[in-house]
Amino acid sequence: MEFKHTPVLFEECMEYLRIRPDGTYADGTLGGGGHSKGICERLDEAGCLIGIDRDEDAIEAARGRLQEYSCEKHFVQSNYADIKGVLESLGIAGLDGAILDLGVSSFQLDNKNRGFSYMQDAPLDMRMDRGCELTAETVVNQYSRRELTEIIKSYGEEKWASRIAGFIETERKKQPITTTGQLVEIIKAAIPASARRDGPHPAKRTFQAIRIEVNDELGQLRRAVEEFIKALNPGGRLCTITFHSLEDRIVKEAFAKHADPCTCPKDLPVCVCGKKPDILKITSKPVIPAEEETEQNPRARSAKLRVAEKIKSVSYLGFK
Repeated sequence: MEFKHTPVLFEECMEYLRIRPDGTYADGTLGGGGHSKGICERLDEAGCLIGIDRDEDAIEAARGRLQEYSCEKHFVQSNYADIKGVLESLGIAGLDGAILDLGVSSFQLDNKNRGFSYMQDAPLDMRMDRGCELTAETVVNQYSRRELTEIIKSYGEEKWASRIAGFIETERKKQPITTTGQLVEIIKAAIPASARRDGPHPAKRTFQAIRIEVNDELGQLRRAVEEFIKALNPGGRLCTITFHSLEDRIVKEAFAKHADPCTCPKDLPVCVCGKKPDILKITSKPVIPAEEETEQNPRARSAKLRVAEKIKSVSYLGFK
């Protein structure tokens, strides 16, 4: 199966990154290489792309897709939150720009063997990095009812979380739940028919919640935003594309903290804490796809782009 992924908000990202031909840029969520291709097209031989992904299939697909470009290229199978370690291993001091396109790639959704989709019957897996031990099957069969309820409620924002967890607990006592098809039928049975008539697929929120738990997506995102901000050179920009409110809230709050870190009481006439901003929020509100893009790529509907720019130099790795 070919690794394909339609890059969301592509033109907007290319514009906001302000790519210099000789700059160094990182794509922390390489995927099918869509955004990376746009970056490479704008770099010359002095420029550098660092492509990072947890999925080995993504790395190999992007390596082939981008081989025609003359810029320097590094492909690293790693968690994007470890950007500091990646840069240290490459001997690169900082970035002139970076992009994080979060969520699941089209390839991962469409490849039923990965177990991400509720539309196809497959083994319950959902690992972005198949070298990791925790799978969706483990979460569904071994987590307590209370743990499942909290995950589905918090990460899926699912109204029927407690009921779904209860149905899972009942069914797994009869036999292990090992496929996405089994889980979908359990979720459908748990949610009252009247609540399933409108809105998204009844399993969407629960599958999202389990996927987030398996891959520690929110924890890694919190860490990644902090580390990428540190890794930027002065004037460098970070573009983040989120696909649900939990991700967007993390990015929004991190950008706000770095743009206005002062902890002084608001009634003080001058700042005495000494904390200075290290980024400028380029987008005061998230940029969303145009109607034309969502018509051509329905998966872009919930995408939100936020952009920040580094405004002061902070020693990150100590390289000269």
